[in-house]
Amino acid sequence: MKDTKGLFSKRLVAPRSRVILDNDFGGDPDGLFQLAHHLLSPSVEIRGIIGSFFPSGTNFGALSSAGAACAAIRELIACLEAPASFPVFPGADAGLSEVRTPVVSEGAEAIVREAMRDDSDLPLYIACGGGLTDIASACLMEPEIVGRLTLVWIGGYGVPTSAGSEYNLGMDIKAAQFVFNDSRIPLWQIPCETYRQALVSHAELLRQVKPRGKTGGFLADKLEDFLYRAKQSGFELGETYVLGDSPLVLVTALPCAFDPDNSSSVFTSRPAPHITDTGAFEENPGGRTIRVYTRLDTRLLFEDFFSKLALSAVSG
Repeated sequence: MKDTKGLFSKRLVAPRSRVILDNDFGGDPDGLFQLAHHLLSPSVEIRGIIGSFFPSGTNFGALSSAGAACAAIRELIACLEAPASFPVFPGADAGLSEVRTPVVSEGAEAIVREAMRDDSDLPLYIACGGGLTDIASACLMEPEIVGRLTLVWIGGYGVPTSAGSEYNLGMDIKAAQFVFNDSRIPLWQIPCETYRQALVSHAELLRQVKPRGKTGGFLADKLEDFLYRAKQSGFELGETYVLGDSPLVLVTALPCAFDPDNSSSVFTSRPAPHITDTGAFEENPGGRTIRVYTRLDTRLLFEDFFSKLALSAVSG
């Protein structure tokens, strides 16, 4: 299977932005679906892929380290047989010990290097589908990068709530506190009540993903292994699955050409909430303005993904 970037004429489609992908690719398989979709999208220039950790003992026995995430990234890249090389960096293997103390990692250093470049006019997005350790650390290591990138994050809540911390937020509450409470990082948030709109059925995946070459088979196998391990652990997850990290592709690679901020997905602008030590969201009228997505164009998201998988399988 070849990547679809070679199927699009360079006269017609060229990168409109730079993107660094940061996710716990060794955990829930939705991150690998998002990674494949991003790598198949010619309108983004992938400047780095960071494999991050997730809490041990979660995800039904999956290996939780940044190294395991990087291994999964390389497995997927090998399936794609992509002609381009994609730099892979391990992120931190633990969260921040204090809100303003960074965890230095190859991933955080890669963010700093890319953000400090002066030889590209393309906007830079950090597309994060896991904990916020690496982006928080990068900004603490080099505060100047704050005005040179936009963070797009899958996680947290869209409204103030005293509920327990959302999964991605809970990976590193101190990093989330820095990003929301203390920093001025431009932030596009896709909270849990929104990313759960990215719902697909097992039947769709069997028909649209599994038969699509090495990449489709790899993704389907990863998901089915996850579902099997969940079942063995006493969790019956039914016949739908949330590809909750895929909205990262929608808002970075698939915006409308004209007035992209007012197209098919819907967001509001509101003050950043205050995050407590328990991960709860509190009203904070004085918080900086952030973008919070409330509705996703799932038709565009999944039709584009399924089509790119099919095209890349035919080209292989």
